[in-house]
Amino acid sequence: MKQFVIALLALVLAACATPPPAKEMTPVDTGKRIALTFDDVPRAAGAFQTPDERTRRIIAALREAGADQVAFFVNPGHIAERPGAERRIAAYTAAGHLIANHSNTHPGLSETPAELYLADIDAAGVWLEGRKGYRPWFRYPYLDEGRADKAKRDAVRAGLASRGLSDGYVTADASDWWLEQATIDAKDAGQPIDRAALRDLYVESHVGAADFFDDLARRAIGRSPVHVMLMHETDLAALFLPDLIAALRSDGWTIVSPDIAYADPIAAEAARYDTPSAQGTLTEMIAWEKGLPAPRWYDRNDTKVLSALFRARVLHLPPTQE
Repeated sequence: MKQFVIALLALVLAACATPPPAKEMTPVDTGKRIALTFDDVPRAAGAFQTPDERTRRIIAALREAGADQVAFFVNPGHIAERPGAERRIAAYTAAGHLIANHSNTHPGLSETPAELYLADIDAAGVWLEGRKGYRPWFRYPYLDEGRADKAKRDAVRAGLASRGLSDGYVTADASDWWLEQATIDAKDAGQPIDRAALRDLYVESHVGAADFFDDLARRAIGRSPVHVMLMHETDLAALFLPDLIAALRSDGWTIVSPDIAYADPIAAEAARYDTPSAQGTLTEMIAWEKGLPAPRWYDRNDTKVLSALFRARVLHLPPTQE
């Protein structure tokens, strides 16, 4: 009997020491959500593709990555000078994506009288109204809302409200337009371009921007809003969107529709603020209003920083002497 008890006890102890079966790992829900948006549609040709190739690649990349809906902010005044542009915009909306107003000719509000600026918005609205996928959002070119000119800022805000347009703000920005132009310039100059390094710089800059601005928002308003990422219709987007979306998801981000993002209360919260200068991301302006210390913007939005990274990593050139 004693031997039986000892044997039974040994079995119990062995069972307790055996680890439980491994459970299937599931992604952690970090609560981080972000919508992707693309400005300056239709853009001219970039460094690597024709505009038609670029549009096909962007649509395919979004479909393959499971990013079901993004928004393209359109400058209709550029359509006539870019053959096939209207057809390419229609291809975006046929694929289920959205279009919105980015002004007709892309003026900066700081350099434009308010009445002329609103007239330019109206010209874009004539082309956009009634088209498939249209949303009544307006995004300021250059994210310029009048800077320190509060009278002009308020006049345009009132004009947008009277037209039923809401602010197509952004909360995260990685200056992808600069990377695109630097790539075009390098190609035109005959400089070898390390595409793998360019991909890595593009992807990590966007993920870094999303995380930086999310941290800024959490400190400013105490929560993570549904973010809106500013991007542009570029060859780099066409090439690297699958890598970027995978990296965002790996970092805990969920890609959502701009419809979800623009329903976030952050827009109503921000409308109550009176920042010293209206220019840039909404996150930055809120942080400024709340008195958060600098830095209130992502370091790679400084083109000197981005230029040094591009030169060293993509072109494999030594630092410039200043």
